[in-house]
Amino acid sequence: MAKVTAGEAAAEVLMDWEVKHLFGLPGDTINHFVENLRKTKEDIDFIQVRHEEVGALAASSYAKLTGNIGVCLSIAGPGAIHLMNGLYDAKADGAPVLALVGQVSTSEVGKDSFQEVHLTRMFEDVAVFNQRVDSPKSLPELLNQAIRTAYAKKGVSVLVIPDDIPFEKIDPQTIQTTSVRTFSQVEPHEVDLNKAIKYIKKSEKPLILAGTGTKKARHELDAFAKNIGAPIIFSLPAKGTLPDEHPHNLGQLGQIGTKPAYEAMEETDLLIMIGTSFPYEEFLPEDAKAIQIDIDASEIGKRYPVSVGLTGDAAVTLSALNEQAPIKAERNFLEKYQEEMQKWWGSLEEKEKEVTSSLRPQQVIPELQKAVEDDAILSVDVGNVTVWMARHFRFKNQIMVISSWMATMGCGLPGAIAGSLTHPNQQVVAVCGDGGFSMVMQDFLTAVRYKMPILVVILNNSKLGMIQYEQQELGNLNYETDLQEMDFAKFAEACGGTGYRVEKQEELRSALDKTSKEKGPVIVDVVIEDQPPLPGIISYGQAANYSKYLLKRFFEDQKIELPPIKTALKRML
Repeated sequence: MAKVTAGEAAAEVLMDWEVKHLFGLPGDTINHFVENLRKTKEDIDFIQVRHEEVGALAASSYAKLTGNIGVCLSIAGPGAIHLMNGLYDAKADGAPVLALVGQVSTSEVGKDSFQEVHLTRMFEDVAVFNQRVDSPKSLPELLNQAIRTAYAKKGVSVLVIPDDIPFEKIDPQTIQTTSVRTFSQVEPHEVDLNKAIKYIKKSEKPLILAGTGTKKARHELDAFAKNIGAPIIFSLPAKGTLPDEHPHNLGQLGQIGTKPAYEAMEETDLLIMIGTSFPYEEFLPEDAKAIQIDIDASEIGKRYPVSVGLTGDAAVTLSALNEQAPIKAERNFLEKYQEEMQKWWGSLEEKEKEVTSSLRPQQVIPELQKAVEDDAILSVDVGNVTVWMARHFRFKNQIMVISSWMATMGCGLPGAIAGSLTHPNQQVVAVCGDGGFSMVMQDFLTAVRYKMPILVVILNNSKLGMIQYEQQELGNLNYETDLQEMDFAKFAEACGGTGYRVEKQEELRSALDKTSKEKGPVIVDVVIEDQPPLPGIISYGQAANYSKYLLKRFFEDQKIELPPIKTALKRML
């Protein structure tokens, strides 16, 4: 059998694993492998991005949307460094991602060559698999192991490829790889199931906190909640698992959450956490009993002291509980918070219907809802826009992708780029703030180049709105949170896309209606009034600190210098 290059063998491995898309930029230290990818362009689409961070964020979103591995590629040095934010996003959210990173030739490694960085050391923290290829024969074998490990550990695999390696010839008969994937079904122990059932039977006020682990257990979760008469609070990345108007759904918890969710969490006597590692412990009950279901045993009891831990797949575990759990007739706790949710929706609708001289974000989201199809892909950026979407957009069957644990600004556009590839026959919408979008806006050109019919809605207040609010919440004066004004509609047109600028309420509906007729990427730039994203419940500390901010702002505006605290106390005495 004729010899092949190591790069050709590696490209075959990618195809064997059914890699369909790859995000990246070619360049000096990866060019030999890129040449091999060029020859596979009928099978693997190389999506050329304008910045490697966008490539990594898009790969992470690709994995979150499909469960299939997302792949990104870069040169050594600066290109590799640019990947880091997107790779950490994948690590934090448990998304399988492969980074193929160029390196200087093997004969130059360690000589402080041009653009040489100690890449394996740099990627050590972010990766579950992190290897440099040291021989041509090992390239396809290490690549195979990298992909397998990313899938098995739901994390980031990094393969560093010196540029001379892909060019070298190898004997294909010596390559030992396989793309066979194996799956295990994790079931909890019967003893633990029985303990959980006892706690459920005793509980009068059971409450479910559901995370992304329930996304593939919708029917089982629905049946379980109905059987035991429990309301459900969803973590933000699990939003949309059940419709927002589902009778058991209390929305989200915490700063972005609803008042009924907060109050139900305060009142519950049994917290049932399913497929979530909810990080904000201050919003969890002080002394309730707890059951936790997670496929990863290391997550059990990590955030909250549990009474029973059930290590198992959410769908399998809930099915087992549904077979034994009592169907409760007493539903006072559930009915109380169903009524509270109706009041909550009513209070939101009042804000949404207010007629004001300038547009408010609360008014924009309901209009966007009318333009979004029920099965759309929604890529939501980080910032105030996250709060407005979590609170005012009522998910039906839409799928949301977001940077959850890393919460990196700028994830909205890369997520929409990935969504356009993974769901080409569905509407794809990115909802961004002007701060987040401007971090990655150069890659709107990527959407234009590949004729991606994405809609980007920008809530434009010319501020870093969430950071402004955080400063106020600490009692500090705002500093460096104003942004230069930008007309993103004109930017869209300059890129070759379509742009609409909205400055008044009456313009919004018309602009959104027009976008449905566009075949390429569109930006709707909505100029909004600055509004603080107040939480569903304001704590005493938040109120006290905000009062400090208002007092400081008053004296700042009046140009009055506040006296030192000792002087002020002497005057009072």
